[in-house]
Amino acid sequence: MTMKHLAGIAAVIIGALAAASPLCAQQYPTRTVTIVVPYPAGGPTDETARVVAKSMETQLKQSFIVENISGGNTIVACEKVAQAEPDGYMLILPNLQISANVTLFKKLPFDTVKDFKPVMLINRNPLVLVGRNTLPANNLNELIALMKKQRLKAAIPGYGATGHLATALFAQQAKVQLDEIPYRGAAPAITDLLGGQVDLFFATPQSVVQLVNTGKLKAFGVTSKERFPQLPNVESFVSVLGPKLDFVYWQALFAPAKTPAAVIKILNTAARAAVADPAVIKNWAAQGISVFPPDQRSPEAAETFFKSEIARWGQVIRDNNIHLDQ
Repeated sequence: MTMKHLAGIAAVIIGALAAASPLCAQQYPTRTVTIVVPYPAGGPTDETARVVAKSMETQLKQSFIVENISGGNTIVACEKVAQAEPDGYMLILPNLQISANVTLFKKLPFDTVKDFKPVMLINRNPLVLVGRNTLPANNLNELIALMKKQRLKAAIPGYGATGHLATALFAQQAKVQLDEIPYRGAAPAITDLLGGQVDLFFATPQSVVQLVNTGKLKAFGVTSKERFPQLPNVESFVSVLGPKLDFVYWQALFAPAKTPAAVIKILNTAARAAVADPAVIKNWAAQGISVFPPDQRSPEAAETFFKSEIARWGQVIRDNNIHLDQ
């Protein structure tokens, strides 16, 4: 076969691929799309996924369902999606945990960076450090002074979970030591905090704002540069302990890595519309949840942010020698 023939064949292939991409975009989706949530139904990530799925279903005029696959610190669900056909019909909506797992586990059954394509950053919120209301401290500086005199008990929602990493980072920056008491999630940890069995807990705002405002718990700091609107008297960790405590608990939509760019674009456009819905924004704001700004809603921005989170939490995990084995 001559070089002329090879060049002709190559031109035909390139032309076919170029034509196929817009065609794929025009046809997608033609059947049900599944958004996998790596947690049980009813939690914050599940609730976010159902809001997004409902909106995307309306926009794209195709069924979007949420499938809950819990277990293995999100690894079971991530493995299933990583191995799925990269055609846009199986997605995953995890949270910050997916970035931490890269360092938490010595070996994963997938490559977190290479096997997933970020579609869009969905929403975010700071964490709030709360304590039992009988603690003899009323602000962050008083709490740090107290912790330097006596060792307090900090509840963590599972070893290696976001709340555990936040606790480790806080103790590291405050130069104190805490006794970490693991729980199976936030609900039992908050129950024991209310009962005085533990002293401190990093929680999502929606789970503790009412308890703080009614005096059942004390709040000592929020992990953001600015104060939290629902807790205006609680200071930012950044103002006392520096910028390393400026972080958010985030959720994002991912697809298998080789999903066509045209499909990623359709999904991103629909996800943008979902988080721009005034009713969604109002509902999330009431829970202390915000959407990412418009300039951070592209797949490229999501990928940059995701890689920075892998680096951030990887450093925290290494510094504190936190590792999990499957």
